[in-house]
Amino acid sequence: MSALRGLSVRDRGTCAATGHGRLTLAQWLCPVTRLLATVCAFFLGAVSVALAEQPPHAVSGGTSAYPTTPRGGPYAVGEIGMTFTDTSRRAILPGRRRVPRRLETVIRYPALGRPSQIDIRGASPATADGPFPLIVFAHGFRSTPDTYAALLHAWAQAGYVVAAPTFPLTSATVPGGGNESDLVNQPRDMSFVISRMLVRNASALGLFSRLINPNQIAVAGHSDGGSTALAVAYNRHYVDHRVRAAVILAGAEIPGVYGYDFPPPSPPLLAVQGTADTSNVPASTRIYFQIAPPPKFLLSLRGAGHGPPYISEQPQLGIVEHVTIAFFDAYLKGIAGALSRMSSAADVSRVARLSG
Repeated sequence: MSALRGLSVRDRGTCAATGHGRLTLAQWLCPVTRLLATVCAFFLGAVSVALAEQPPHAVSGGTSAYPTTPRGGPYAVGEIGMTFTDTSRRAILPGRRRVPRRLETVIRYPALGRPSQIDIRGASPATADGPFPLIVFAHGFRSTPDTYAALLHAWAQAGYVVAAPTFPLTSATVPGGGNESDLVNQPRDMSFVISRMLVRNASALGLFSRLINPNQIAVAGHSDGGSTALAVAYNRHYVDHRVRAAVILAGAEIPGVYGYDFPPPSPPLLAVQGTADTSNVPASTRIYFQIAPPPKFLLSLRGAGHGPPYISEQPQLGIVEHVTIAFFDAYLKGIAGALSRMSSAADVSRVARLSG
């Protein structure tokens, strides 16, 4: 009767009906089949509960080959430079010389090794922990991605691939000081960088092979770079629907450009504004923030100016790092509790305040 152990009374009665305590093969399999069915039902029920408890901001869509929540770090940070050239569009250099738009891009990424404050050139990526979300960052006028090295490092250390192009006509490296009128061309540059990163991600070989989740993409930027990112996410003439979240640091609508009507599906927005900023005054941020649909958040940095809070000034830079990472964790990775963490990081008396 050892075959009857663990079965219900009803199953034992059914099996015992053969006489002499012997079971036919069919009768022996009958209760075992029921037991397996019960186990399967329990397992499926547990899976259903787990899915129902999935964080509400987890990214959906795409392919099941991409999990929604990679490990959060901290990671060592690898760094590499790549050149992406858009031959379909032109930059007009001094002397009216027209050349393809060449985007020198610094890419930071989660890497193998011990976490530190140093970017490791060409380090092996932490591919096994990925794929990771992608953030494309736009620098400000007469600046470069290196200006924001601390902030971009913090994002990569938290488990994000961060690509920061140098724009061909508005960076600090442009002879003659740059041409701010080229700002209208930069949103397309950001979309081009997204496309080139995804090409490398899809390749079977290379540093970025299968490192990026194409369903988890954000744009961010500071000053004119913030204006660039704002257009990519929310202007109908530039909108890139691959973008799932946007962080605008002291940015505004591009002057003379219309179409900021936040075409659906409008990605979540985090705007950051210094109350003492005289370059991008708070009213410039309020213009687009007021018409943005939820979810949206405004991080006000009290008494802060235009550049230092995003470059080196403390405690403001630390607050920006923690708030932006929590925002990305919520809306790209779908991590439960990330929004509470964002609120806590922004709650600093006389320094920062978060509103929606």
